[in-house]
Amino acid sequence: MVLYELRDTGPLAAPVLIVAFDGWVNAGDAGTRAAEVIASGGETVATFSSDALFDYRANRPQVTFMEGVMEDIAWPEMSLRRAEHGGRDLLVLTGTEPNWNWQRLGQEVSELALRLGVVEHISLGGIPWAAPHTRPVSTIVTASDRSRVDPDDDHPEGRLVVPGAAVTAVAHAVAATGIPTVGFWARVPHYLGSVHHAAALALVDRLAIHLGVPLPVATLTEEAAEQTQQLDAIADGRPEVKNLIEQLEGLSDQQETSGEELAAEIERYLRDQDETR
Repeated sequence: MVLYELRDTGPLAAPVLIVAFDGWVNAGDAGTRAAEVIASGGETVATFSSDALFDYRANRPQVTFMEGVMEDIAWPEMSLRRAEHGGRDLLVLTGTEPNWNWQRLGQEVSELALRLGVVEHISLGGIPWAAPHTRPVSTIVTASDRSRVDPDDDHPEGRLVVPGAAVTAVAHAVAATGIPTVGFWARVPHYLGSVHHAAALALVDRLAIHLGVPLPVATLTEEAAEQTQQLDAIADGRPEVKNLIEQLEGLSDQQETSGEELAAEIERYLRDQDETR
């Protein structure tokens, strides 16, 4: 049994495959929110088997009752949508991160990409970072080949070993077919526990520059501005939060400060808070 059912897409113009999953390496829902904006209004061209990909005990379906009568069950899902922007076809694969069959998923998505003539694969996501919400969101770039990372891009230096995610497993499999891959990962303020619209906006902006096509940002721009105002108001009413943000601002403004130093600073701050309680 194949993992997906593909509909007729017709001819595609230099299609790009964009992948973002809810779950690991999606801090602030940055990747999936950006993917939803890009795919908004697009047609679904492939659906994936939930039974083959999800553990329903970990990703339980949502059951709807009306007056005690069961109306519907919404299963966790993954789908591929086609959206056209700037004369190019963007194929957006997004949904809940699967629990099972990552290697098989990577293989079948790779075969699907070859079948559809995909010319590039792009991963989107977010990572929690010791950064203030009052500063522009920065993005980290990864790729299947060092030549695809611009010298001016912010990228991991040296060897970096991190827990894997389904989005990176798929990218690795696609890269093995010869299709070039790149990943954009927004740095999300670690103290935020909800969707971070500014991070999603940063990913869409970065993607638009990379592809050289206009992408819709009006809604995200409004949402990001409104959320920043709300966060500022919360900080103004809580001196300990405002102090934390000011410390992060000072460290963030020092360009020579590394991510490790920022993380160490926030850990010291939280430890101090625990000791004063």
